[in-house]
Amino acid sequence: MPVSPVERTARPRRSRTRSRNVNGRPALIISTLRPHQYDLRPACASLICPDCKTWVPITGIQARQQKLVPHDTGRAGKDPSVRCQGSNRLIDVDVAYETWQERLQDGGAETAARRPTTVLPKAFSPRTDQTLRARAQRTPAGRVADWNAVLGRVGVVDVARKRLPAGDAPLDGPSVPLITLHPQRPGC
Repeated sequence: MPVSPVERTARPRRSRTRSRNVNGRPALIISTLRPHQYDLRPACASLICPDCKTWVPITGIQARQQKLVPHDTGRAGKDPSVRCQGSNRLIDVDVAYETWQERLQDGGAETAARRPTTVLPKAFSPRTDQTLRARAQRTPAGRVADWNAVLGRVGVVDVARKRLPAGDAPLDGPSVPLITLHPQRPGC
């Protein structure tokens, strides 16, 4: 199956949209969006398109009528160019720049308060700290000497551990069964 040499890409557009086309959908009211979903700085006024979830510039931010720039869904140069349904949609900017900035800063402070703090390690007790310091200062020769010092007591404990108690059961418990029990299911 031959591959088409022509790839579909987004058509080039002018940097400033001068189209008189207006989307028939109702105007998008900025105050219904969250402060982090739009940017009202005059140099880069933009918002997240509710249809395709991409950042889209707003044309005529200081003019009489503001609207979204015509844009395509998907990534430029990667996906096929399909015009978004939100293109040329009118925008009702009913939030002042200062109000937006205050809301954005309040939201940032609130988000920072919800983020977990770094977990600090629990402080050592003096005894633990002393043990760890002593362990760090020991050498292999010192460890062998310490082991040789307790080797006699370890041998005594091992011999005592291997001794079996007299009788078949502990003094204060039930007798230990000597026959292995194999329960049968009823009907087998």
